[in-house]
Amino acid sequence: MKKVIYTLISLLVVVSGLVFANCENKNETSTPKPLPTAELTAGLKRWEATLDGIKFKAWEASPEGKKVLDGAAKIKTHINAFTHMEAVVTSLSLPPGSRLGFGVMVRIKDDDYILSFGLGKPDEFQQLRSLKVNNKIIIKSRSVSYAPKYSYPIVSGDYVERDHKIIYKRAPRKGGC
Repeated sequence: MKKVIYTLISLLVVVSGLVFANCENKNETSTPKPLPTAELTAGLKRWEATLDGIKFKAWEASPEGKKVLDGAAKIKTHINAFTHMEAVVTSLSLPPGSRLGFGVMVRIKDDDYILSFGLGKPDEFQQLRSLKVNNKIIIKSRSVSYAPKYSYPIVSGDYVERDHKIIYKRAPRKGGC
């Protein structure tokens, strides 16, 4: 009788070990593998040959595009290091026709930027709505972007502080990085 019980227990241990090992393998293979650099470069070349790519390249070479790219480059070191940037609110509304969600216009280092917080619940931006023109704020951001539609670089608002009080902090994403 003891041999049968030991055999069943050892069989149970082996089977459960295989089941857990199989689950770990499935999780490892489910993550998408990044594309090789050659494929990314080829995809970029194909896109640049399309009408949208040609228009974007023309915008980049235009004076307006160069101004936007220079503005984005000025704050890139702060973005990469996720450090504080001093800003002054210049407008409480975004340019006409913008589809960036809630945001304000700010001036950082003598250049204007769109400070965008995206779409969210109305109560999420309650403290941000108390901002006024000429308020000095501290911003931390993880990204700056640009588009031909906008005459300003777009800074993603991840953290905003006014008078040493945090008035906005983006909640971390759930279920991922």
